[in-house]
Amino acid sequence: MRHNLARARQCAPAAKAWAVVKADAYGHGLAAAMQGFEAADGLALIEFEQASRLRALGWDKPILMLEGAFDSEDVQTACDLNLSLVVHQPLQIDWLERRDGSRQIAVFLKYNSGMNRLGFETQEFKMAYARLLKADVVRSISLATHFANSDLPGGADDALMRFDEASRGLTGERCLSNSAAVLAVPRAHRDAVRPGIMLYGATPFADRSAAQLELQPAMQLRSRLIAVRRLSIGDSVGYGSTFVADKPMRIGVVACGYADGYPRHAPTGTPIAVEGLRTRTLGRVAMDMLMVDLDPVGTVDVGASVELWGQRVPIDEVAQSAGTIGYELMCALAPRVPRKVIG
Repeated sequence: MRHNLARARQCAPAAKAWAVVKADAYGHGLAAAMQGFEAADGLALIEFEQASRLRALGWDKPILMLEGAFDSEDVQTACDLNLSLVVHQPLQIDWLERRDGSRQIAVFLKYNSGMNRLGFETQEFKMAYARLLKADVVRSISLATHFANSDLPGGADDALMRFDEASRGLTGERCLSNSAAVLAVPRAHRDAVRPGIMLYGATPFADRSAAQLELQPAMQLRSRLIAVRRLSIGDSVGYGSTFVADKPMRIGVVACGYADGYPRHAPTGTPIAVEGLRTRTLGRVAMDMLMVDLDPVGTVDVGASVELWGQRVPIDEVAQSAGTIGYELMCALAPRVPRKVIG
């Protein structure tokens, strides 16, 4: 985590860095993230109860609520805990206007630059800014947007043009860049960046690996073999008998399945490592088990270590094989999986 944050700072050396820790730090745990990102200028997330936990754990730097207040009580919580709020709709300004200035907070006014999820349209943006300027509870106003296509060549160009036009003449720090823009769109770095997935060692790009981006995986999912079997020609493996041996072979049974967060739809051939050597999965993933080809590994037996993703097997490769993205696999890790924090 420390390495990846340093990599983000290397890409955007003049910008502040908000480390995004939503969804329990993408499945890595808030306490671990607080240590790994201790050099960040602030942490950013969605959940107010988790923001309260960060304060209880001792995080005294800024915290940015990426979707802002969900009701008027959240504004009071923001005042009590000194949280910064994204403002993306008029009702959130209504709630702010009802507060006095006894406890002020920072706000980030969000512009809809093409994602079409949250944010003010061009004609509403400056009116929202003017309202926030008059609100007693508002200490400062930053300007923000979120890119829909910064992972594609030129994909942020139109969004940047629209944002710059809408924000012309408005003062305040600009905070625009997600991980892809941090890595690939230097002119979007501005005053502050918001790296997310890159901090955990996965890539935001379809055509560039984390290793190519000089990122290191923060999560390693490990298990062991709990059985070893021999198959003859014609023997099948697992539910539905979707894999049938075309030669005599050895297979291993791994104590991990979709109830642990491993993707159920990962097909035969998904990369996996046994005792540090890469091989492939076989057949369907079950709730608590999956099967692996041991022929490429050599002589191993029950108890052999298995890496489902991490150092030898990038999480993005597993995700691509399963038809999803690394983000989902990180966030889907089940509570029953024991965690060990290193460092």
